[in-house]
Amino acid sequence: MAYSEVLADRIRHQIGSNPNVVEKKMFGGVAFMNQGNMAVGVGSDELMVRVGLEGYEEAIADPGVRDFDMTGKRMKGWVLVGPQTVADNSDLNDWIDVGMEFAGSLPPK
Repeated sequence: MAYSEVLADRIRHQIGSNPNVVEKKMFGGVAFMNQGNMAVGVGSDELMVRVGLEGYEEAIADPGVRDFDMTGKRMKGWVLVGPQTVADNSDLNDWIDVGMEFAGSLPPK
């Protein structure tokens, strides 16, 4: 299944020209890496967000957010955010910030 180029373009616009962020195609979608650590990505029409183990419970409680279960097994510390939840650019930016902040807290790769 192809990923949403519209969502990917919106992420690119929100991130701007951050020199710490690199875009990579992976898992049939696109990922945005902060200092070499995956922060957010797009698979189909959903936003993948790396929230970390400590941020998982708060994130999953948000309506429109579900487990990231790409292989049928839940990926710990990750969530999928539905398109209706990030329809507004402000909401999208908030989720991007969550992923970027977590990835930025990890040692650079």
